[in-house]
Amino acid sequence: MAFLYNKMDVLREAGVGKEIPSYIQQNINPNFELRPYQKKAFENFVTYFEGNLRQNPSQTLFHMATGSGKTLIMAGLMLYLYKRGYRNFLFFVNLSNIVEKTKVNFLDASSTKYLFNDEIVIDGERVVIQEVSNFQTSDPDKINICFSSTQGLHMDMWMTKENGMSFDDFDNQKVVLISDEAHHLNVDTKKKMSAAESDSYHSWEQTVKNIFSRNPGNVLLEFTATCDLENQAIKAAYENKIIFNYPLPNFYQDRYSKDIVTLRSDLPLMDRALQALVLSQYRLKVFQDHRLAIKPVVLFKAAKIADSKEFMASFIDIISHLSGNKLLELFTSTDNPVIKKAYTYFTDNGISADTLAAELRDDFAEPHCVSVNDDKDAKNKQILLNSLEDADNPYRAIFEVKKLDEGWDVLNLFDIVRLYETRQSSGRKISPATIAEAQLIGRGARYCPFQIDPEQPKYQRKYDDDITNEMRVCETLFYHCQNDHRYVTELHQALREIGLDTDKIVQREYVLKEDFKTDPLYQDGLIFINDREVKSRKEVFGLQPNVRDALYSYTCSSGSSGLDAIMLEGQDGNDYTVSNLKTVHMTIGEIASINYAIVNKAMMKYPIFRFNILKSYFPNVHSTREFITKDEYLGKVRIDIHCPEEKPAVNVLYQAVFNTLKKISDSISGIEETYWGTKKFRAHRVREVFRNKTVNYTEPHDGGVGISQNDSSVPEKWKIDLSQEDWFVYTDNFGTSEEKAFVAYFRDYVEELRKVYSKVYLVRNEREFHLYSFEDGERFEPDYVIFLQRPETDGFEQLQIFVEPKGTMLLEKDKWKENFLLQMKAEAISVTTYVDNNQYRIWGLHFFNQDTRMKEFDEEMQSLISAYGSSGTSSKEDGIPNELVVH
Repeated sequence: MAFLYNKMDVLREAGVGKEIPSYIQQNINPNFELRPYQKKAFENFVTYFEGNLRQNPSQTLFHMATGSGKTLIMAGLMLYLYKRGYRNFLFFVNLSNIVEKTKVNFLDASSTKYLFNDEIVIDGERVVIQEVSNFQTSDPDKINICFSSTQGLHMDMWMTKENGMSFDDFDNQKVVLISDEAHHLNVDTKKKMSAAESDSYHSWEQTVKNIFSRNPGNVLLEFTATCDLENQAIKAAYENKIIFNYPLPNFYQDRYSKDIVTLRSDLPLMDRALQALVLSQYRLKVFQDHRLAIKPVVLFKAAKIADSKEFMASFIDIISHLSGNKLLELFTSTDNPVIKKAYTYFTDNGISADTLAAELRDDFAEPHCVSVNDDKDAKNKQILLNSLEDADNPYRAIFEVKKLDEGWDVLNLFDIVRLYETRQSSGRKISPATIAEAQLIGRGARYCPFQIDPEQPKYQRKYDDDITNEMRVCETLFYHCQNDHRYVTELHQALREIGLDTDKIVQREYVLKEDFKTDPLYQDGLIFINDREVKSRKEVFGLQPNVRDALYSYTCSSGSSGLDAIMLEGQDGNDYTVSNLKTVHMTIGEIASINYAIVNKAMMKYPIFRFNILKSYFPNVHSTREFITKDEYLGKVRIDIHCPEEKPAVNVLYQAVFNTLKKISDSISGIEETYWGTKKFRAHRVREVFRNKTVNYTEPHDGGVGISQNDSSVPEKWKIDLSQEDWFVYTDNFGTSEEKAFVAYFRDYVEELRKVYSKVYLVRNEREFHLYSFEDGERFEPDYVIFLQRPETDGFEQLQIFVEPKGTMLLEKDKWKENFLLQMKAEAISVTTYVDNNQYRIWGLHFFNQDTRMKEFDEEMQSLISAYGSSGTSSKEDGIPNELVVH
């Protein structure tokens, strides 16, 4: 049987999946930008809840990595289910301290982690969230939330008390049950019980099941990062309930977590702690250099509460007397490169060892240290520990044993120091202690969001493609432990088991050749790059290309069905009747020419297509008919219609247009500012753009990304030792197979090009620069740039050509990039800052694609040699002069 989330993927591919309702995004705290996978989670649930797969009562599980925003999904689903008529929400979790921090997230609008917008508005009405102790007096116009620990809920149900809940409260009203850390519910699922035991056993799981089954309208939403699908009983129970699956490996590979580095040393425990403080302070300074008010914190993990208490006392005493000489001893006693880098930073910035010691004495003094091992004030401290990122939170050092293993939402933890050196494993089995350590690392790996420029992704790692960048330390979690090979091996194995397989990551170095670095093109040469500017709505003459040129799909209901005899041998359920659907390719303009009313009626279902509103987004459109029929708007929007007939019926055409317009309306309503890329390309020094770079790749294989162009897995016709090729500026190429094919293709043209040009260089763009499309300012990083130069009477003429190898599957999706490349020859203008006698031309070529673009690409390469090469034309003769800006 397929998992439920697999079925959702099938529905999405068939074009019948639901979109995320706009009111969810509008009512979520705008500081929490919804990520693509979170949107997919919402879409899966809406598709399920409004479709035929839904069961009554409805139980679903969101299997999502720690730090992936499960609580935000809960908040959005509350809004969705409120809209669907639900008013009562019961939140429960295993630990009471998680209950307290969750209350803050849902109820305290002053908290930085409050999940909702300042005002919640659904269908024009303001919606209020309130906490209740039971649902007997809940408000039918509000979102009523009852918070409880699982154990507290269990006790309330079986021990009647005043104002408490009882099973009877759930008989006559539907309730949404929200279970966080839901893996704790599966105590019964894991074991077999006799009938007598089952009747009398009032476990937490049975209590929840009892509540859930009281009303067919009830909804149970379960959330966990650790669903034990290796357990066959749990897998069988949840196979048709896991609505969304986003485990830790996906979370890490999509760059939503910190990177993780084990920093092992032979230092004594206190020196290991000092090393973590130095690294934390270095990180603080790097953040400050970029005007980022982020305070890194350090966690000291002990094995026993007594050990934690003793170490904390010693730590506070030693830090209060810390001297510069002690730090100098520390710097000289370690050969660790990251500590050496920190020391170099302090030295280069005039921060002496004495000054650094004084800073550490202040920043890690006793008022800035907190122990979380005592249950007496766990409630207050839990709230403080979940606001460590706040500017007024005083803590830099946390001391604990087990209190933070679950439910700790911290983003600015960058160092974990292991305060013990024991190993508890024996044989091949990993000890529970090491698994717990790996889980703590996974929790600490939550990404601390920041941006240096507005175009950077805020919530993702930015420097996997440049790991020597000084900001890399600001997205790396360091786990400080003893230099014990056996323990580190065991820890890495435990990390693999929870999904953090750092062994699959390899580093590759792009190294500029020394000959190129001494060439005048590198020393004094120019590369031209354009900028992005805000476009006035008056300059908008159509839909954005990525919306207009997308391929939309609609699959009509075929009515096919089947019966499977479960108990008869040979009936395994695989003999399905597949409806014979045909695919009809049409544009909205073509549908309108057949029956204009089909499109017009579908448009009227969406308020944004009312002409007065449409005009505010597209001031240059003159009528609804023009918006429907003109190619720049809806006219050329393509729909693949999958239906039994070769000529779709009117109702099928209507539904296809209706579904497509829903997606387009969401894109239009999401427009805040529109942009365009400037046609003037500013000059930048080549030496300031291209440099040596170290890049992380995950699990490279079979000649693809991360594999050397000279590797044995690369097809022989593409295999090249680029270190021996003077036309390629780096010593190697680690791009995709399509990129490797292009590099090999280019090699065959080098000698011909050298008959025309005095300089021929091919440079890979490893995210060193980006361009912006002329039409809508979409960011684009072409994979390669070719530099060709030939001497003229005064100076030289330089041709700068952008090239993008592209796999066949992406040709349609990225068509806008190819259009942009092809516009450059006629429209791009090079702008130089200082007077020179050189002429600069900017070109782009068709995509390099071996299946469908070789004719065009061959012709363009030949034009560089023959037509352009023999004509002696210059940019002046083509009517595209260089523009000079004199400073």
